[in-house]
Amino acid sequence: MAHRPLPGRRSVLRGSLAASAALTLPAGLGAAPAFALSGRPEAGWGVQAGDVTCNSGLVWVRSDRPARMVVETSATESFRRARSWHGPLLGADTDFTGTTRLRGLPPGEQIHYRVRLADPDDPRRTGEPVTGTFRTAPARRRQGVRFVWSGDLAGQGWGINESIGGYRIFDAMGRLDPDFFLCSGDNVYADGPVSATAALPDGSLYRNVTTEEKSHVAVTLADYRGNFRYNLLDAALRRFNAQVPSVVQWDDHEVRNNWYPGEVIGPGTPYPPGTRLDDLAARARRAFSEYLPVSTLSGRPDGRMYRVIHHGPLLDVFVLDMRTYRNANSPGDQPTDPQGILGHEQLEWLKRALHRSRAVWKVIAADMPLGLVVPDSLEGRPNVEAVAQGDPGAPLGRELQIAELLRFVKHRRITGTVWLTADVHHTSAQHYDPARAAFKDFEPFWEFVTGPLNAGAFPANALDGTFGPDRVFVKAPTRANVSPAEGYQFFGEVDIDGDSGELTVRLREGDGTVLFTRALQPGRVGQ
Repeated sequence: MAHRPLPGRRSVLRGSLAASAALTLPAGLGAAPAFALSGRPEAGWGVQAGDVTCNSGLVWVRSDRPARMVVETSATESFRRARSWHGPLLGADTDFTGTTRLRGLPPGEQIHYRVRLADPDDPRRTGEPVTGTFRTAPARRRQGVRFVWSGDLAGQGWGINESIGGYRIFDAMGRLDPDFFLCSGDNVYADGPVSATAALPDGSLYRNVTTEEKSHVAVTLADYRGNFRYNLLDAALRRFNAQVPSVVQWDDHEVRNNWYPGEVIGPGTPYPPGTRLDDLAARARRAFSEYLPVSTLSGRPDGRMYRVIHHGPLLDVFVLDMRTYRNANSPGDQPTDPQGILGHEQLEWLKRALHRSRAVWKVIAADMPLGLVVPDSLEGRPNVEAVAQGDPGAPLGRELQIAELLRFVKHRRITGTVWLTADVHHTSAQHYDPARAAFKDFEPFWEFVTGPLNAGAFPANALDGTFGPDRVFVKAPTRANVSPAEGYQFFGEVDIDGDSGELTVRLREGDGTVLFTRALQPGRVGQ
């Protein structure tokens, strides 16, 4: 598929970096820098865009003080004939973050934008503009679509290491010039403190940038906000955010490892005994809504995370929330389970949305895999964290809800479903087929797994045979918690050809090297 070259991308990135120069790390130092306030509002954390459609998108910024957000858009990087959008007043109630919704944009076009922060008492006093760009989704099929996906950032104590290029995987993804980035969860590790150094197997040290909020598990709203700010200290991530819009979902580490609603933390953890996960989740959701451009959460942190992003006639992305509505983690052997991992309301929404979709491809963005067994031993019991529970027989526990969904897709003759996920810190491709399965009332489909972005890598998880998975490809380390300095960081690419409608998935190394490729044909089942 041919994309137009990204016009003026170097200029866009220069503008973004100039505005964030105050965040440049002093050579040889591991602590995050402090910087003094100047006379005008500054946007040193860069810009982001998110949930871009054919004619709309969200633009995000953070100020260093109270300021009015003003966005200008143009078809050219010179900003000739620019259109202005007056955004919100940024204040302490949102940690000086805010988004502005852009509507009425032309489809299939490169949009250049710049954000100015104005003194609320004197609108003529503005800081240096911060620039970014994105492509709106095409209205015509022939333009094609390309996007990348991954998850898991700054996990297991592996944070920003300037000596290896920081979060260098974002530069590799940016070189592909994708239409958007799908982050499949664990945008931050709020439960994962980062220390100044960590030992590597060869005796050397992994050196992290450190901040106060990342020195302990997050408990307060300020802690959760600090986790998002930590990642934005990375120059590669800020460059990427200025170039590529995002579609983000959350999983567990935005709050705490393997959490579920109603959970109460007992003694013997870094958290105060009796801490309610529902309270932590509310703080985490608020910080998430403040620091990421999500359409359903914009201006209302109580909004739902699950949604569908219509990206032209070729693609709909169904963004799931497999965390907020799940039941308690358990062995997963119950014969009935109406709540499951999605909850009844989300499951019914997903079925309706899939049935209504007229897109050629329907990507189901799941924050957890289907057929990989993900254990949860935090409470000392053999519970399961995801869907599969290790019994290859008939569906039990959360598998019952997935079986209901797969049966619905088959009987409503919904074609073009592909599952994408991250979470397990290795990359693999699974083909599910009823001929191999204990449960047989579904059509064959693919699930592709990738990640982490910058976190510990782990051996491949066991497969559960209930839905008949065949692991066609896998790359994973043989030991647990391999650092980003040692490799095993991954992302995936999806390329949909505008002429043929063919969807090609490529699983890539962190430097962009292709490991596995699979081409799928539109409208065909059993491939």
